[in-house]
Amino acid sequence: MAAPALILFGLFGLVPLVGVVALSLTHWDGLGSLGWAGLANWTGVLTDAATWQAFGLTLKVMAVSWLVETPLALALGLFQAPRGRLRALLAVLYFLPLLLSAVAIGLTWQALLDPSFGIGATPGLHWLARPLLGSPDLALSTVIAVIAWQFVPFHALLYQAGIRQIPTALYEAAALDGAGPTSRFLHVTLPQLKYTMVTSGTLMLIGSLTYFDLIFVLSGGTGGPGTSTRVLPLAMYITGFQAHDMGRASAVATLLVATGLGLSLLTTRLSGFSRMDSQQEGM
Repeated sequence: MAAPALILFGLFGLVPLVGVVALSLTHWDGLGSLGWAGLANWTGVLTDAATWQAFGLTLKVMAVSWLVETPLALALGLFQAPRGRLRALLAVLYFLPLLLSAVAIGLTWQALLDPSFGIGATPGLHWLARPLLGSPDLALSTVIAVIAWQFVPFHALLYQAGIRQIPTALYEAAALDGAGPTSRFLHVTLPQLKYTMVTSGTLMLIGSLTYFDLIFVLSGGTGGPGTSTRVLPLAMYITGFQAHDMGRASAVATLLVATGLGLSLLTTRLSGFSRMDSQQEGM
């Protein structure tokens, strides 16, 4: 029964990955003939300061996105969990950013953040009339804020589903013991959301390694100003399609895959998620 899924995974997952690894050992401009490079591309990538700067920015985006998105998503999930027409309507509205393409979101926010014609021109919001995307000190923070705006609704949906699956008997027992709302949240809700948090956190961390299109649009395709928003996926694109060095770009792509795989394995191992212990055993 699993054979069709395994075959599709092999065709669209493993075969391209093997091809990228093989391509990282060649010289290729994307059009001409391939030439053997051995480990030259890897040596160049791993000794290039620009690679590690891009890798550091990627890790920064990953960490800050997790710190920003997790509490916001949890708060929205808690708000949306009780059933009601108004909450259901708001849940639909919150979910709308996920229905939009990253390019559309990037172009929209690029226009909104324009210091001359964007929301900064609105009376009372003149403090926003700043080059938020044009300042090396503010560009990355602005990009992370836009990313959070797009993806917080998805993680809020995960928390909403997780909260709705918590047995009401736990809350009733806690209330009988005299626990207030804060105690019930800390001692019932959060422990029961352990695996939801692991799932959400893993998706956030791995997803941070794939941010490309939104940053590409917001930065004008350069990762600027300067290299202040040139994360590793964007650096890979610039290396491959602007510098016409597909071999070296493939080495960067392989580095991204290895990082994502390592993070995923580390997260599941440290959290105990792989053991799949029941949180409701004995109920």
